[in-house]
Amino acid sequence: MSEVLEPLTVPHTPDTADAPHKGGAGTPPQAPERHPSRWRRRLWLTAWFAVFLLIVTVCAGGLGATWMVRSSFPTVSGKLTVPGLQGDVTVRRDGAGIPQIYADTPHDLFLAQGYVQAQDRFWEMDVRRHITSGSLAELFGEGQVETDSLIRTMGWRRVAQKEVSLLSTGSRNNLTAFSAGVNAYLKDHQGADLSAEYPILALGGLDYTPASWSPVDSVAWFKALAWNLNGTLSDQIRHALLATTLTDKQVDTLFPEYDHERWQSIVEDGASSQGTVPGKARGSRPADTRTRTAASPTRPLKDTSDALDQLDGVLGPRGTGIGSNSWVVAGSRTTSGKPLLANDPHLAPSMPGTWYQIGLHCTRTGPDCPYDVSGFGFSGMPGVIIGHNARIGWGVTNLAPADMDLYVEKVSGSRYEFRDEKLPLRVRKEVLKVANGKDRTITIRSTRHGPIISDSFPKAESVATKGRMPGVPRDGSTYAVAMRWSALDPGRTMDAVFALNKAAGWKDFRSAAALFSSPAQNLTYADRRGHIGYQAPGRIPVRARGEGRYPVPGWTGEHEWKGYIPFDKLPRSYDPKSGYIVTANNAVVDDDYPHLITRNWGDGYRSQRITDLIERAGKLDTADMRRIQLDAHNANAETLVPHLLRAKPAGKKARQAQRLLRDWDFQQGADSASAAYFNAVWSHLLKLTFRDDLAGNPAKLQVDGGGQWYEIVRKLLDRPDDAWWRNSDDPRKLRDRDDVLRAAMQDAARELTHKLGDDPEKWRWGALHQLVLRNDTLGTGGPAPVQWLLNHEPIEVGGGSSTVNATGWDASKGYEVNWVPSMRMVVDFADFDDSRWINLTGASGHAFNDHYDDQTELWRKGEFLPWPSGRTAVRDAAHDTLALVPDGTATS
Repeated sequence: MSEVLEPLTVPHTPDTADAPHKGGAGTPPQAPERHPSRWRRRLWLTAWFAVFLLIVTVCAGGLGATWMVRSSFPTVSGKLTVPGLQGDVTVRRDGAGIPQIYADTPHDLFLAQGYVQAQDRFWEMDVRRHITSGSLAELFGEGQVETDSLIRTMGWRRVAQKEVSLLSTGSRNNLTAFSAGVNAYLKDHQGADLSAEYPILALGGLDYTPASWSPVDSVAWFKALAWNLNGTLSDQIRHALLATTLTDKQVDTLFPEYDHERWQSIVEDGASSQGTVPGKARGSRPADTRTRTAASPTRPLKDTSDALDQLDGVLGPRGTGIGSNSWVVAGSRTTSGKPLLANDPHLAPSMPGTWYQIGLHCTRTGPDCPYDVSGFGFSGMPGVIIGHNARIGWGVTNLAPADMDLYVEKVSGSRYEFRDEKLPLRVRKEVLKVANGKDRTITIRSTRHGPIISDSFPKAESVATKGRMPGVPRDGSTYAVAMRWSALDPGRTMDAVFALNKAAGWKDFRSAAALFSSPAQNLTYADRRGHIGYQAPGRIPVRARGEGRYPVPGWTGEHEWKGYIPFDKLPRSYDPKSGYIVTANNAVVDDDYPHLITRNWGDGYRSQRITDLIERAGKLDTADMRRIQLDAHNANAETLVPHLLRAKPAGKKARQAQRLLRDWDFQQGADSASAAYFNAVWSHLLKLTFRDDLAGNPAKLQVDGGGQWYEIVRKLLDRPDDAWWRNSDDPRKLRDRDDVLRAAMQDAARELTHKLGDDPEKWRWGALHQLVLRNDTLGTGGPAPVQWLLNHEPIEVGGGSSTVNATGWDASKGYEVNWVPSMRMVVDFADFDDSRWINLTGASGHAFNDHYDDQTELWRKGEFLPWPSGRTAVRDAAHDTLALVPDGTATS
């Protein structure tokens, strides 16, 4: 995030040296008589006094900081009164501070969840609701106005308000109870007692008291998740802007198709005994019209792109470059004869981490209290998002459907054109509160397709007026960009969460999945009876025309949505003959599936590696599943290294470094010298190949070096004289593939010699590839002491982009990790208490709490924690037990 606190200043107070001389008029000041021994004694005493004051000041500051931080640490043992409870609740925390909650009713269970999450993570919860309500500027000032404007324009909170009204009575009751629990904690905790960040904000001059929690605050977070996992918007903007300076062939080169010959789909033809088998009815899929905007509409698209970058700075990197792994294997492939399920979602790193581990248990399960679930959830949201209950378990990866379209609208004053009619724009105004600044009023316009998002960035006011679409005559119209996104249609995803948490089998699981609207995810499944499965849920549009790759003209009426793919037509698989299902953002179906899900599947490098390891493994156990999660094999290196070994780089150091690539197993451990050199070569190869051709293009395409670029370069390697290889900007006048390979090897050797020393054998990938866990708010924009307080020191890690152990990095910016396995879990359906899990940071959001980052080192080393979920296992693992009781039965 941008700067959030103004530097603190202390008014200058004149001392006696600054005061006017008080002697008689016209009498100059007399210099004091100097006696050497007395002067030395005074100097000695002054020095000791200064040291004493410094020690006192440091100690006082340290004690003050310690008090400020520790005063927010929660009570985790003993007994507390919690208003609103109807009965007693027990909270048991293990050695990692992970809570397991036991209650007699859903009301008390979710009220206690709200209370406990507020104990551990309220600052994170508060920031999240400021994100989704478009009110970050209220906390962090002017720098967040643009972000707030975009979110308000999309109306995330307005949609969430409508969603709450659509939910079942049970879900609304659970949300209300959760909110009551949060508010019970807020009633007795404010300022430093709530979280250390609040007094830090107060030091910056902000007078702020958190508002009460509401069900809308919980539900709205789904919008942020859907945004973070969506790549369609960026892809459409990139396609349109790249086309302004590149040929069709060049644009197509930069967006390679999914290679079904080399990579499997999630649902293979004939793989499902009860599912949708990809058919041959391709005629129902709309054709790709390749509609592109003319020169002038690119200005609103560019402004939209700039605004998206601003929001990405808040929520982290977004789109197809980010992925996740989840796979499930049947008992026929395990040592126990029961299924195993693994999951590790890949998200932007943060401090604290994205996920919150928890167990929610009814004291006695039955129709009136059906919950006995454990897993990973989000602070501020009731229930468990990923995990298992007493009968089934599930994992999640991003489906990334084409569930969004950008419509270039022809606007004239207060009206816009649609099918030769002039329709009125819908207009509303909203007020943004700005910390230490004046309120800002923004105007939000919408068309039938959705909000005009090009209005949400100030530079969009200069939208060009002379543009046209191909085949449409110039008529002086002004263009704007509206967004149609399935996530802005109110849905019932919160219902789906509660339904999953209490599902008893495949039928219940699918009924829960049918309630998912957005974000659309791949859901893997297994149960105690030995079944495994997969379901694609979510709202995926059926288009009259187009495939969601380019912005489309909004005025023609030819690119409207006709509805959503019916749930029963979405891909699914149940007990496939292969005995496993792998989802890693690979294609769900092949090109014969009759409906369009997307044309921009992620690559298949991770999914195919996982598939290969499963096929080779024989009978698997939980340790084998964990080893697969930690695999750091670089398939790109397997393709490129033979070419690098045939190259003849100039310079002794480059030739020495080249030897590191011989006999390399392509694993990217943190200590690998080979991985360090290869990735440096890869980074320089991308710069030398693409920077000159893309310079000046308004798309500002980031050549991040992930799986998409693996495929681009793989295909170019077979065309050594392709124009992409030519680089006349480089003083070496690179003409072909071999020139670029030699130059990249030389440049990489030079860079690593400067950064890591003269001996290539001592280079280490981890020394370049470091993970910095930052508090997403004050840890990025606060004063240096605050950043030191809230952030984690850099961590050397292995892995890389498009490896199974996916520690992503952006080759256009450096080697620092920008997305990670945000958690890892392996569920053992032979005995749930033999399952294992690990979080990126820890259970607590309070800096210096024992559980703020106690899982980070285990995560780095690839280790896991035991995952107790049965009552006996939870009791045996408990380090702290807290009783929450209704009013009148205890004193808080």
